[in-house]
Order: sequence, then structure tokens, then C-alpha cells
Amino acid sequence: MKKLLTGNSAISLGVMLCRAEVISAYPITPQTTIVEEISEIVADGRLKARFIRVESEHSALACVAAASAAGARAFTATSSHGLAYMHEMLHWTSGTRLPVVMVNANRAMGSPWNIWCDHSDSLSQRDTGWIQLYCQSAQEAIDTVIQSFKIAEEVLLPVMVLEDGFFLSHTSEVVDVPEQNMVDSFLPPFRPRFKLSPEEPHTFNIMADPSMFIHFKHDAQQAMNQAKKVIARVDREFKARFGRGYGYTGNVRMSDADVVLLTLGTAASTALEVVDAYRKRGKKVGLCRLRMFRPFPSEEIGRLLGKAKKVAVLDRDNSLGAGGIVAQELKAALYGTVKKPRIFEFIGGLGGRDITPRDIGEIFNYTMSHSGPDGAPVWMGVKK
Repeated sequence: MKKLLTGNSAISLGVMLCRAEVISAYPITPQTTIVEEISEIVADGRLKARFIRVESEHSALACVAAASAAGARAFTATSSHGLAYMHEMLHWTSGTRLPVVMVNANRAMGSPWNIWCDHSDSLSQRDTGWIQLYCQSAQEAIDTVIQSFKIAEEVLLPVMVLEDGFFLSHTSEVVDVPEQNMVDSFLPPFRPRFKLSPEEPHTFNIMADPSMFIHFKHDAQQAMNQAKKVIARVDREFKARFGRGYGYTGNVRMSDADVVLLTLGTAASTALEVVDAYRKRGKKVGLCRLRMFRPFPSEEIGRLLGKAKKVAVLDRDNSLGAGGIVAQELKAALYGTVKKPRIFEFIGGLGGRDITPRDIGEIFNYTMSHSGPDGAPVWMGVKK
């Protein structure tokens, strides 16, 4: 059924279709309407679940982690400082191998105070052991939520689904909402091998001494490595059933591109229009939207970008003292490859500033007119 939905509304329906059993969250802009709508869905009886109201984001994640450990399909959502407040529990959830799904509506981190979009909140949590999948549209958001429960419950790692705050969370588009019976056939009920139960007692999170601790971390790394294959397979299965697939990356005009723009999220929608315009002018440019950031698809990115002469990376974030996080990851992925393009770094769209077609054009023009990067990232829109 096709409906006109915001990104947040699409996500709330996705959670309902997945038959989540425990939802706990603390409201924070721009995530708020996700949990408001889920609470209404539960209250109306459309979803048989426990919606648990808590006093903080830390408690929200602790709550759904405990529910997952007890065998429930669990969901939460947050943004920005709420995600930062969850930091301790992010490690505990992944370390305990709990398949929680969380949506983060991307929002800048203060100070100064800001409620608009950039990726500094989620990318600052890239080392906490969560799979990270970045969405471009409301359609992709609902589909990714459905895929994420299947992925998480197979590899036993939590999944963070990312949507750009306001640009995606609060804007409306036509969304094809899957039928409940089709989702049920794609995503069977959660049946964990081990769970907290009085009838069959288990102990989670035992003290691990120095001789054992590394084995837990190695197992988690192996699971994250395996997640790449699972994400690809689940996406193929989803496409076979629902007619939509997304892959690790979204690629446009890449086969013969000399200059490629790499970015995350909704900025790719704007970039797509610019790529088409430049192609009409005979410019060999392409677009690579990175959907899967963790695990990082190093080998696939290396093969994909190996034919290009130059890659312009547009980061909607900045690691102080280092530069754009996506650019750093790309350089590490390409290190040691035989054919590697020159990497140009651009930082823009921080704190919700629009990334316009003109901005994308300036990025392409700069990259095409320079033989190599000047060293430091180019900050878009900063007055000199």
C-alpha cells in the first residue's frame, strides 16, 4: 500500500510490521515523532508490545538491552546528545551480542546548541560495535528497519539505522508500505538460542580475566566480518520479495567516471541531479552513496573506486585534529591497493546547513581543476 509518509512515520510503521515486542525510548528532537507514533500504535492495539517510558536515553537502551537478553525483539530510537548519553550502553549491548535495532535521527552535537542535521553524532560512535546503515529516503528507511531485525538476529550484533534529521525525518514522500503477511514471511519471530529465563537459567556478562577477554572481542570482530555477507544476502532476499534492494553502496554513472563524489545520506539526492547535469555537458562524473558504514566495505569500495582518477569525499562531520571521518575511512580502505585515486576532502552541511546543487557543483569543479588535494580539507561555505 502506498502512503504519503515522513521518514519518522515510515520508521514507526516499519517497527510495527516487524512485530517488535519491547520498545523503550526517551524523546529528543528530531527523533520524537517516531516514538510518539509507536506509542499510539501500541495504545491502539495495532502492535502487541510493551512500550516502556523511561527518564533518559541511557535507561532506554538499558531497558531494550535487557528485553533482548530475555528473548524479546526490541527497538529504541534517539538523536545526537541522546546517542551520546547512551555511549556506555552501546558498548554493553554489542559486547553482550544483543540484536537490538535502533534508529538515530542524525543531529549535530553541541556546543553550540543545534537541533539540525549532521553525522557527528553517529560517526562518533563508530567504534562501539554496532552495524551502521545510512538511509537516503523514507522508503529506504522503512525497508532498512525491516532488514535490520533479520540481520541483527542472525549475526547477534545490534544495528543502528541512520536517517538525516529533518531532511529525511520530517519531510514527506510516497512510500510503498509492505503488507504484514509479506513481512511475516520474510522476518520470522525471534527465537534466541540463549535467553534469560527462570526455567532455563543462564548468566550473561561474566567477569572475563585477561586470558579470556580478547576471545570475546575476537568473536565479535568475526561476527562483524560475517555481517557483510549477511547484509548482502538479506538485501538480495528482500529485493526478491519486495522488489527493492540497496546494496552496500548506491552507485550512479560509475562505470566510466573519472571523478566520483562519495557521501552519506540525503546529500546524495542533491548530488544525483548535479551528476546528471554534468553528464549532459560531457563531464565524466559519478556518485557513490555509502549506505553501509559499519562494517566498512573496504574491498568493495576499493574495486568500485579503483577505476576513477579522483574521488571527492563530502563529509557531514569533522573529527577535530584529523578531518572528515568518511575520508579517513576511505584512505585506510584504499591503502595498499594497486590503483588508488587521489582523494579530495570536503566538509560541509554541518549543523543542518543546506548542501545545494551549487555546492556539489563547486566540489566537482574544484576536484576536476586541481591535480591533487592541497592537504587540508576544503570547508564548504566558510567565509575566508
